[in-house]
Amino acid sequence: MSSMKFYKTTGEAGGEVAFDETLLVLDRGDQAVKDVVVATQNARRAGTASTLSKGEVAGSNKKPWKQKGTGRARAGLRQSPVWRGGAVAFGPRPRSYEGKINRKVAQLAFRHALSERIQADGLLVIESLEMTEAKTKLLAALLAKVGITRGCLIVVDRPDAMLVRAARNLPKVDVARAADVSVYDLVRHRKVLATRSGLAALAARMGKKAEVVA
Repeated sequence: MSSMKFYKTTGEAGGEVAFDETLLVLDRGDQAVKDVVVATQNARRAGTASTLSKGEVAGSNKKPWKQKGTGRARAGLRQSPVWRGGAVAFGPRPRSYEGKINRKVAQLAFRHALSERIQADGLLVIESLEMTEAKTKLLAALLAKVGITRGCLIVVDRPDAMLVRAARNLPKVDVARAADVSVYDLVRHRKVLATRSGLAALAARMGKKAEVVA
């Protein structure tokens, strides 16, 4: 069995959460994780870079000088890419960088990324994270109490406006619903703090059940 540290709402240790190691996916999925992360980053690109072609550069089509007799190289139009202020040859144009990821590849990548977090003791579980006040210092103190000092991904089952407001001023701390956690989120954060209900939702996405061991 693979276990994760479990904390009470106050941040005090309260047992362990156990996962069956045979259900973890660690022997495969590295390439799937890379493909999904690259696809995620590509999809976030704006794709708005744009350059002008010869037909879009301002200017007439008049020949700058006659073809022969001047001693200079022949020139057909001032919009030529070899001229300063001219067009750009094969320059970038607005486009989408999104790529297709097969459903099974995405599922394998998620299971492998989460399994690695569990194996590396990077996934911690807390009973709940219900903030009565949107105070950053309260959340920072709680994270420090469970041993998180350099940022983490907080996973909850349902969105909590107070929690989001309390976490947004903490560097490298993100809050996400379990249903919205991506492979990129799991790879980018070395520590993941999940509530009990958030862990259950993550476990459902992996097709496994988590058991709290007192």
